[in-house]
Amino acid sequence: SGHAHLAPPRNVTLLSKDFDMILTWMPGEGSPPDVMYTVRCESQDRMGKWIKVPHCKNIPSTSCNLTCALPNFFVKFRARVKAISRRLQSRWVESEFKEYHLDVELGRPALALSVKESLILVNVSLPVATCVESFHWMYDLHLWEAGSGKRVSESGTSRDKRYENIFRKNTMKLDTTALSGNYCLSARSSLQSVDFKHSEFSRPVCVLLNHRG
Repeated sequence: SGHAHLAPPRNVTLLSKDFDMILTWMPGEGSPPDVMYTVRCESQDRMGKWIKVPHCKNIPSTSCNLTCALPNFFVKFRARVKAISRRLQSRWVESEFKEYHLDVELGRPALALSVKESLILVNVSLPVATCVESFHWMYDLHLWEAGSGKRVSESGTSRDKRYENIFRKNTMKLDTTALSGNYCLSARSSLQSVDFKHSEFSRPVCVLLNHRG
């Protein structure tokens, strides 16, 4: 079968980054330059049934984005990978188990602002894969006066405000009538789930408000 002649992949790991679940690995010792890899995954509720991942069959890269190949986002799953070179194949190497819903790491959102009269219109986009768009992705918004150093403090003052759990597709309208000066906004993504989680805050975007009253 040739199994003994091709070293299996090493460091096979399921990791999550920016809303995705990705399998990564390293080539086995002494792997030939033309080595290819094939990935399959299995969910804990259907043990023994390894599902093919069409976009990760005979690939030269050492990673495979499994997000939209997962059989169930609420059940633990694992993946396995083998090396192939000409007529040789390595044995399969399996990853640990992870569950998308619990283990996915959220990415920072992208923030777009526009100022119209006494309003700041805030649009937040989360770069999630189409297959998980139906999840209840939310975002939290933080507004503070530039230079006040209040971003991580408790809200309450008129110059430092937090707006929480806004649905990702909703435009947030902030009334700036009472504000004057340079103000900054930052957002983080969140997921209302069994294990509530959120991303780090995005890079601040600042606007100059010039109200006369």
